[in-house]
Amino acid sequence: MIVRPVAAVLVASTFAFAAAPASANGWSISVTPKGEASRVIGTGMQLYGLARDLKNRAKTKQRGEGNGAAISQLGRGNNALIVQRGKGNSASIAQTGNNNTYGVFQFGRGNATSVNQNGNGGVGLTFQGRW
Repeated sequence: MIVRPVAAVLVASTFAFAAAPASANGWSISVTPKGEASRVIGTGMQLYGLARDLKNRAKTKQRGEGNGAAISQLGRGNNALIVQRGKGNSASIAQTGNNNTYGVFQFGRGNATSVNQNGNGGVGLTFQGRW
């Protein structure tokens, strides 16, 4: 059943977020699910790509000022998405291999992340926020 793996990912994300120190200027959560949760997220990203008619399966969506994003893919069946809202955010995703899926979601100011996926069938998400 799909509900259990998704619930497990959300619970793990909640604990990861809660573990951040109260004095931190921002937060970051990275999730690399396995098993059924991995398949659910991978399928969701693929469906998003089909719905948006992403032939190369790479998409950046930016709103704000001074944001930078880069995606490189070598292989087949890879999906990458970078969504940025705010100012001065930077993100990159490099995928080498086949059937990898990754999404980066940044909100606020001055977030930065770089993701490298090597191999086949990797799935992950990173959420960042800073004000």
